[in-house]
Amino acid sequence: MEPYAAHVSLRWSDMDAYAHINNVQFLRLLEDARVIGFRDWFGQERSLLDEGVLVARHEIEYRQPLGFRHEPVEIQMWVSRIGGAGFDVAYVVTDPDGVRAAGGDAGGDGAGGQRTVYAVAETELALYDFASASPRRMRPEERQILEQLFGDPAPFRRRRR
Repeated sequence: MEPYAAHVSLRWSDMDAYAHINNVQFLRLLEDARVIGFRDWFGQERSLLDEGVLVARHEIEYRQPLGFRHEPVEIQMWVSRIGGAGFDVAYVVTDPDGVRAAGGDAGGDGAGGQRTVYAVAETELALYDFASASPRRMRPEERQILEQLFGDPAPFRRRRR
């Protein structure tokens, strides 16, 4: 399965005192990617964002500093777990094809075709019904969509047990 790829722009205000994108801002980048992805995955007419989905947990591993630039980052994402009332999304934050990493080769064109990986992450999401203000079960059509996006867990270097 080829991961879904969302291109997300960086903001000048995302930088910290070290001229890198602040670690907290990476969560905003992931959120922006989810918003883009969910509209594509579930359609404009009926998105999980409109009905209700809550973040239950984030796990993120920072791999390389990401400096501010005008080109977007590419956030590859896929579904890594499907439950009865929620699912996990895994991510790899990298460079789009042709974007040069600071001090490195153009993305995808480096040694062995490897892109610079800035972060690896996973988000646990819980389905929620805003109208009744309560958790809800996954519908069959939602499960079917998510199963088409299903892949391996996020490729963390070290997993907690």
